[in-house]
Amino acid sequence: MNSLLIKNIKQLVSAHRTFPEKVSGKAMQYLPVIENAFLLIENGSIADFGPMIKMPAAENIKVIDAHDRFVLPAWCDSHTHLVFPRSREIEYIDKIKGLSYEEIAKRGGGILNSAKKMQQASEEELFQSAMQRLQEMVQWGTGAVEIKSGYGLTTATELKMLRVIKQLKTVSPVTIRSTFLGAHAIPPEFKNNPDKYVDLIINEMLPAVASEQLADFVDVFCDRGFFTTKQTDRILEAAAVFGLKPKIHANELDFSGGVQTGVKHKALSVDHLEFTGEEEINALLKSDTMPVILPGAAFFLNLKYAPARKIIDSGLPLTLATDFNPGSSPSGNMQLIISMGSILYKMLPQETINAVTINGAWAMGVQNELGSITPGKTANVIITKPIPSIEYIPYAYGENKVEKVILNGIIQ
Repeated sequence: MNSLLIKNIKQLVSAHRTFPEKVSGKAMQYLPVIENAFLLIENGSIADFGPMIKMPAAENIKVIDAHDRFVLPAWCDSHTHLVFPRSREIEYIDKIKGLSYEEIAKRGGGILNSAKKMQQASEEELFQSAMQRLQEMVQWGTGAVEIKSGYGLTTATELKMLRVIKQLKTVSPVTIRSTFLGAHAIPPEFKNNPDKYVDLIINEMLPAVASEQLADFVDVFCDRGFFTTKQTDRILEAAAVFGLKPKIHANELDFSGGVQTGVKHKALSVDHLEFTGEEEINALLKSDTMPVILPGAAFFLNLKYAPARKIIDSGLPLTLATDFNPGSSPSGNMQLIISMGSILYKMLPQETINAVTINGAWAMGVQNELGSITPGKTANVIITKPIPSIEYIPYAYGENKVEKVILNGIIQ
């Protein structure tokens, strides 16, 4: 038996005996912890935990002494675009000069810029660069990640991206979920007839993606200047035939109806949410759809911030994710996102940690495998450096607080 015992843990965080699914409203302020604890991992799964006085004998077991350290579930990053060909720092200069996200997109920048370069890149180039990004994310404590296509915008290139994600799944210790996002932007050749591009997604892309079993989810950028609610309806109805559950880019740029459309189609999550009011909140309260906020994108693009406090105080759950991509959120550092959750969105440290662990797992559909310290779940955990408190994690925003990352029971 392959076993690992972590002892003398200052605090074992998010320790649940039974499987939690998601944490909502006021409950997000609560993190179950065990002081002076042990954690036993066997064959890649969490086997047992408790106070040190109940620690089992450690014969022929690898032991880690976590004195003065915290142990938490590894972060679950439920929204990324980390397969991309090149960075877009030149557009960053355009942003500094005052151009908006939409203005850059209209002149062929943004998503269309990446799409052009994506068509030229080889699968091997994309795989190697994405693998490097994944490894960097692990160092900051990420153990699960959702990765979207969407920089292809042609059938061949979208499939290329999804094949790269499939390859990452086979070689990386990170738990990965794949999302088909052919509806990320309207290609220039369809500018005057976007419905024809929707036809291409429905009649050609979706069947090809399904035939190779390349995606776990489907996504649509349902927002002003991108895809309408009617077009989104068509795509999601077609995707449902292939068993692809939706995740929606919604309400980043306006009150687009994207949230309500996501709820209508029983989307796993609706993401961005800068424009969220009573109608959106009421729709979400009647659903199992997870609201996801992407602080890095709003910060980088200087957008208005989504009403995180209003969402939580209404009784809803909330997830935070990086939106790691080359144009609007060029960072996969989940610790920075945790800090932004507290600094920019006025979330308590306990709320931010729930938002990037158990709720992040829900937004990826892996809540029964990851997101909490629970017997039977996969042993994806982080051991911090010696830190004074859990509040120190969002407080020290420029410091990597992670000392060790354990994925599938193996020290990385």
